[in-house]
Amino acid sequence: MLIRWKPLRFLGNYEILSPLSSLIFSKPTVSAAMVVEEAQSSPPISRDPVREILLGLKGSGFRRFLGGDYFRSIALTLNQVQVDLIIDDLRVENPDFAVFFFDFMRDEYGFQHSAVSRFVVSHVFADQRRFKELRFVLEEMLEEEGSGKAPLICELLLNGFKDWDSNSLVWDMLAFAYSRSEMVHDALFVLAKMKDLNLRPSVLTYNSLLYNLRHADIMWDVYNEIRDGRTPQSRQTNSIIIEGLCGQSKLQDAVSFLQETKGEGLGPSIVSFNSIMSRCCELGFANTAKSFFCMMIKHGLVPDAYSYNTLIHGLCVAGSMDEALEFTNDMKKHGLEPDRVTFNILAKGFRLLGLINGAWKVIQRMLTKGLDPDVVMYTILICGYCQAGNINEGLKLREKMLAHGFQLSPIIYSVLLSSLCKRGRMDEALFLFSELEANGLEPDLVTYSVLIHGLCKQGEIQKALELYREMYAIGMLPNSFSYGAILLGLCEKGMLAEAKAYLDSLTMADLTQDVVLYNIMIDGYVKHGYVEEAVQLYKLIIRKGITPSIVTFNSLIHGFCKRRNFGEAESLLDTIRQHGLKPSAVSYTTLMDAYCEEGNLTNVLKLFQKMKASGVSPTHVTYTVIIKGLCKQWKLHEADQMLKYMYSRGLNPDQITYNTIIHCFCKARNVTKALELFNEMMLHKLEPTPVTYNVIINGLCVYGDLKDADQLMVSLQEQNINLTKVAYTTLIKAHCVKGEAHTAINLFCQMVEKGFEISIRDYSAIINRLCKRCLITEALFFFRLMLSQGISPDQEIYEAMISAASCQGSDINLVHELLAWMTKSGLLLDKFIRK
Repeated sequence: MLIRWKPLRFLGNYEILSPLSSLIFSKPTVSAAMVVEEAQSSPPISRDPVREILLGLKGSGFRRFLGGDYFRSIALTLNQVQVDLIIDDLRVENPDFAVFFFDFMRDEYGFQHSAVSRFVVSHVFADQRRFKELRFVLEEMLEEEGSGKAPLICELLLNGFKDWDSNSLVWDMLAFAYSRSEMVHDALFVLAKMKDLNLRPSVLTYNSLLYNLRHADIMWDVYNEIRDGRTPQSRQTNSIIIEGLCGQSKLQDAVSFLQETKGEGLGPSIVSFNSIMSRCCELGFANTAKSFFCMMIKHGLVPDAYSYNTLIHGLCVAGSMDEALEFTNDMKKHGLEPDRVTFNILAKGFRLLGLINGAWKVIQRMLTKGLDPDVVMYTILICGYCQAGNINEGLKLREKMLAHGFQLSPIIYSVLLSSLCKRGRMDEALFLFSELEANGLEPDLVTYSVLIHGLCKQGEIQKALELYREMYAIGMLPNSFSYGAILLGLCEKGMLAEAKAYLDSLTMADLTQDVVLYNIMIDGYVKHGYVEEAVQLYKLIIRKGITPSIVTFNSLIHGFCKRRNFGEAESLLDTIRQHGLKPSAVSYTTLMDAYCEEGNLTNVLKLFQKMKASGVSPTHVTYTVIIKGLCKQWKLHEADQMLKYMYSRGLNPDQITYNTIIHCFCKARNVTKALELFNEMMLHKLEPTPVTYNVIINGLCVYGDLKDADQLMVSLQEQNINLTKVAYTTLIKAHCVKGEAHTAINLFCQMVEKGFEISIRDYSAIINRLCKRCLITEALFFFRLMLSQGISPDQEIYEAMISAASCQGSDINLVHELLAWMTKSGLLLDKFIRK
């Protein structure tokens, strides 16, 4: 087919000219005639490289000439104007030659073409419908020119190429390229020029621009242009509008738009439904998302993997794991299989609910599908184990990751480090920290801060300061959390003088502009009984013009309460208001608890009424304090009613609340009611603490049936519930009192096997009780066991043993042996010598 293009005739004597692009972008009204006039005013030179190159290309053959020595010798001397003319001449003879020369100069010599050459080649691509290459050439030009050049680019395209074939396609692709390059203002300028020239943009160009503007109200201007300009719409157009409205948090508008456009012939798309479902799930409306999922199917649309994963994710976040699994199984109906994304979503859902076993089942299912866990899955599981307090399983997964060649991410290191620090396992934390650096990962501010805080909690202040200095050395400035961690560590260690000196050094460096660090110091003083020093520091921050926070006052209230200075503590409630603050639930509850310890229930209830009148909502801790006060006054019925009242107010009692009231009912010898409360606690899915079990076991031992206590102990052991030493010693002492030495010995052996540290107090409690029953043989067993453990009996144990041996009157040798042991231990024998 004959291509009818007009040849470019911008120049006569082109050799002496600057590159045409510099003329174009320095003169707003450049035309071909002006360029020719300027060129003709310059004296000609004899050599004509453009003519020589064109003759060489035609005479020697294209590839042969370009690969020859002559072309190589002059190629680097060519300027943009000369190359423009060569490309235009080749374009007239054979467009493919022009494209080849254009690419050859760029790829072989790194030549930077002018906008003229780019537009010439662009028209070749447009005429040949080579849209991918067309877009690439224009995007390359726009990347080099940058934003804000649309007026000059459009002027060149208008003046130099107006009547060229396929010119409208080049205009359209130019607008599309600007939009794809996110130069939105330039794209809008091109569209405005096209409107002036009566050129119609394609729907692809409009959609690209619409997508870039979807989060702003200006998208409606573009949408109206599409409708008014009679540009054929596509489903993608409507999908972009719906996604934009969802992104602008206009969910109702998105739904309305979907309803309005579904009858216009195109119908809604899967993408539109997916956008609405995704937004519904983000807002927590998982059931609404399910409705749109069903609506999508009714419209004859087949859900894709994104549809299912979106809905499954929403259900998991809502805690509806059973439904999430049902939809996962439903994927097969539409020819889909769960992918890694699906399994990762499910595993994360189980992790959020603390159901790590459920996450493991997901992995098993994933493996049966031939999919290996990826870094995301391992990260979810490690976070889940650490969140549940099972750091050891998290560390095992780390080993598996390393064994499978995975690189641990900074997130995994941070989670593991944080969990180890919380449990005081600082040696392991520091090892992980060194491993992180050895693997080429850079610890961030959070990592350093977590380690510093962990070291300070363990009293490793010097190591914490070393890390602190290391941060400075690498140019990472510690934040207030790092400063606070060191200060808090010093305070918790009781090193108050060092803490104050450190605070003073920060003050000198002007790093204590807020009240946070002062609060830590004030709280440290209060906890160690230095209330006067805390008050003096409070007065100092007032003089400095630093505004105290509610935390400041709560610490001071706690300090005055420890000193039983209730008047000063109550006056601080008024001082809080004078500083424009409002007493918090902690402010009132701290003071109420102090009155409770004094047995002053009247003042507790007065403060409670004052608290509610001030508009401060009581917390579950507040009600726990009231229940404790009622229990101290043996008002058990009122305490039980207060527990029920908490639930009616939407507050959930915690383990401390139940432990308090259960203990009180046990002391009142109402073990039946105590067990009812224990069962009630379980019904509310509140996991009993070791203290709860200790209280129940003690209640059964002292006020109930010892057999029931034994049965409870066996049941808890079968459930692998971790019990404290107190539970064992309580039962052992009870069996000793009953004279059931054999059972006591068995329980003692179990306690030793559990790894509990046995103290002299534990032996003393058992031996004394056995001796009172004159069970000297059994007492002697514990006495000798005690000696074998390297624990020396005290005066009280010897006296109990000798008294028990003497009361039997038949083992005088044992008495002498015990007296000899006492003499050897340097204990007093006067009492027995007198006897």
